[in-house]
Amino acid sequence: MPFHQLVIELGRSDLGTAEEACTALGAIALALSDAGDEPLLEARPGETPLWRVVCLRALFAETAEPALLSATLTAVLGLPAAAVRVEHVADRVWEREWLKDFRRTRFGKRLWVCPAGQKPEQRAAVVLELDPGLAFGTGTHATTASCLEWLDGQALDGLRVLDYGCGTGILALAALKLGAIAVSAFDIDPQALTATRENAQKNRLIERLAVVRDADAVGGPFDLVLANILAGSLIELAPRFAGHCRPGGALLLAGMLDEQAEEVAQSYRPWFDIETAATREGWTLLAGRRRAE
Repeated sequence: MPFHQLVIELGRSDLGTAEEACTALGAIALALSDAGDEPLLEARPGETPLWRVVCLRALFAETAEPALLSATLTAVLGLPAAAVRVEHVADRVWEREWLKDFRRTRFGKRLWVCPAGQKPEQRAAVVLELDPGLAFGTGTHATTASCLEWLDGQALDGLRVLDYGCGTGILALAALKLGAIAVSAFDIDPQALTATRENAQKNRLIERLAVVRDADAVGGPFDLVLANILAGSLIELAPRFAGHCRPGGALLLAGMLDEQAEEVAQSYRPWFDIETAATREGWTLLAGRRRAE
């Protein structure tokens, strides 16, 4: 069945009203995206960040009247007519649409991330099957790719690992595939935790994975602490990560722009010997070692 889709450009302050209006008019799905070209990564703990100009896409059944919907929304939201446009969308298997852009990819020498049904080119490969699920993260972003390549080059056998801000669980599950004995995956987003569990089950890793939503229940100490989150959160969490990492343990930090890396590194130096492990497309990866008290 085809659908009508209304695409509405909004400021942050208009979003709640617009979502309520679309729902009241019978929208069967809502999605947010960037109306400009503003990068947005993961949230600080407890926050839900948005772009300055948000594009809200509201999907309506074929029987809806798009002209009436558009006129109603512009009136309710006080928007110019040009701020709302109508698209006609053909029926598709939406949950598989992402496969058009997601292909098997190698990270480092051994690790391959593949959608279900695709096989790596190497016979002796370490294969992680991943569907993005409810939270984004397939390894294609520069920060995630750098983390995966770093993990592939480490001796992880028998290590206990913390993935703080796990998203789809790609780093947590890669660590398990590469030899970690147990991983705790923490995120504030329940959809991210659902996706992490589903991906762990697909890869038969669920018994070695602990999924945690309460930051106070993370536990430790760990042999390796991973975090691919925003620079501001990395700085704020430095004392917490120091507490989670055992003396002699490793630290891997990503999610910071090159120009933010020194400030992030400086916040960890009271506890860690830390240095740049990689740079990629304007993003820096920091790796550290926890000093003994």
